[in-house]
Amino acid sequence: METTRKYPFTWSLLGDLSIGRPNLGPQTRLEVYRLMQFTLRDVIERGYGGSEADRIFRDAGKLAGAEFFAHVVGPQPNLNAFISRLQQIFEEMGIGILRVEKSDPEKGHFVLTVSEDLDCSGLPESDLEICKYDEGFISGLLESFTGKAFNVKEIDCWCTGERTCRFEVVAAEQGGA
Repeated sequence: METTRKYPFTWSLLGDLSIGRPNLGPQTRLEVYRLMQFTLRDVIERGYGGSEADRIFRDAGKLAGAEFFAHVVGPQPNLNAFISRLQQIFEEMGIGILRVEKSDPEKGHFVLTVSEDLDCSGLPESDLEICKYDEGFISGLLESFTGKAFNVKEIDCWCTGERTCRFEVVAAEQGGA
């Protein structure tokens, strides 16, 4: 396996869209995002298997969540402000509609939903929770905010017949998820 990294992630890899896309701007069609995501996943699964593809997507999501926190969300004074800021950004950027169904900060346990999710809303049913990237993204956001690790597991998905994606979030020291 090659050990030289060609593209270690930095926020600068997103580029300056005002210079690079002066006419088209930052928007694109959701189909283009999903085309990249699902063809990439297919290639990874063929080469490394489904479990490894899940891990890679989860790890990429976690890195993205941490970077998104650092460059978009920023420090927040408390959990309510953090959640409110996430809800605002998710909606403004078209990521999804974030809601908190259950919250027990002392125990590090939450249940979050994301409706109209980028990854799967509108896809056919498949009996699979497919939002592995989102699991990592949520984990990276929460870890960046709290300084503690979280395990995130999708427990309901559009693709399993639900009409929202639901995530159980448990502080890593608590186990679960």
